[in-house]
Amino acid sequence: MEIIIHGDKIKVTKAMRDYIEEKLDKLNKYLENSDTVRANVIVKVKGHEQTVEITIPLKSFILRSEETKEDFYAAVDKATDVLERQIRKNRTKLQSKKEKQNIDFNFANIEAIEEEKEEHKIVKRKLIEVKPMTEEEAILQMELLGHEFYMFKDADTDKYAVVYRRKDENYGIIESE
Repeated sequence: MEIIIHGDKIKVTKAMRDYIEEKLDKLNKYLENSDTVRANVIVKVKGHEQTVEITIPLKSFILRSEETKEDFYAAVDKATDVLERQIRKNRTKLQSKKEKQNIDFNFANIEAIEEEKEEHKIVKRKLIEVKPMTEEEAILQMELLGHEFYMFKDADTDKYAVVYRRKDENYGIIESE
């Protein structure tokens, strides 16, 4: 696995790089053709807290984990544990998709998690009227409703979009093609 590490407001030392690489190397056993996989790691500092964001884009999926801790090494441990758990927890879903598509996972090395048998299902469905509006109007509407996201039709581009509140309290927009 090729690992690309960037520091945001922090200089990533050799010890930090080595630790990240050591932890991510453990995920190689789950991936087929791990030589072609690229992991992007961003290390951020805000006050006393350190955030480690790991993104691994695969052919059909994106594995992503972001953890914030006061200790850098604890954040790396937690982020890699979350990625491994995502793979193990969704083993059956991924395996059924592999039969239909070319998926990057080596299922011989993934043990299924037997813990929680809760199956997620759709419990509510809403029909909404999607009105043309600007991004600023969509943010205002989202704030007025007290939601974390809001779907709208962009008046400028005539495309459907979703505005959402990010963890850093800023906003993001997801646009349709």
